[in-house]
Amino acid sequence: MVRKRRPRATYAIGDVQGCYRTLRRLLRRLPFDPRRDRLWLAGDLVNRGPRSLDVLRWAREERARLGARFRVVLGNHDLHLVARSLGVRPPKRSDTLEPVLEAADGPALVRWLRRRPLLHREGRPGKERVLVHAALHPAWSTRQAEAWARAVERRLAGPRAGELLASLGDGAVAWRRKLSRERRLQAALYAFTLMRACWADGRPCRGFSGPPEDAPRGCLPWFAVPGRRSARATVVCGHWAALGLHVSRGLVALDSGCVWGRRLSAVRLEDRAVFQEGMAD
Repeated sequence: MVRKRRPRATYAIGDVQGCYRTLRRLLRRLPFDPRRDRLWLAGDLVNRGPRSLDVLRWAREERARLGARFRVVLGNHDLHLVARSLGVRPPKRSDTLEPVLEAADGPALVRWLRRRPLLHREGRPGKERVLVHAALHPAWSTRQAEAWARAVERRLAGPRAGELLASLGDGAVAWRRKLSRERRLQAALYAFTLMRACWADGRPCRGFSGPPEDAPRGCLPWFAVPGRRSARATVVCGHWAALGLHVSRGLVALDSGCVWGRRLSAVRLEDRAVFQEGMAD
């Protein structure tokens, strides 16, 4: 009797943030078949945790081993590392990036990280999956989100990357047609890597990072804004540790606060099975 092979699976993992030992323990927990399964990471590979250098080395090796079956998108902490390497942002008190910046292979790892996308989109309309670190702006369709991701990525890959990264927090503005292209690039980068909640006009609730129930009156989670144009897609994201692991129709939010002493989470997207590992670093 010929045994049927199970369909390939996609395992999505939340914000690692330098928690390398926890990541490796979680990976051993997954029923992952390296010959056919896929691995997605929702950004923030680095910072605050103790072993960002090891995480980056592992990620680059996995990309070489798995090819397109390995996907990682850029998060705000990843961009902070790139910005520090370019000398356009100062260190923060909570940074743990010096081992990367001082390593012999650090420049090569940062170059590899800088070439990662802000968004991965696949599938046909109605069955789309979108991987992003923080959010999709409610005003965007998935096609528009992908187009703006590619535009920002081109800027990040070019000689003017430092200008955009230096203004990383300046994109908390409403998305309007009258915005200049530069302001749209800033707003798009903010949405992809920093947005958690926003007002009815789409303006991000800048500085808010608590649980949804503590948001200022009228400030909604980005995925709960009425009329959100990407609502038919399944968005896989991280970034919002105070939200925690949140799996619902159209949303797989993965940041369960590993770096804060909680858990690192993975979700198998096909059946929403959850796998978690407690902080081990």
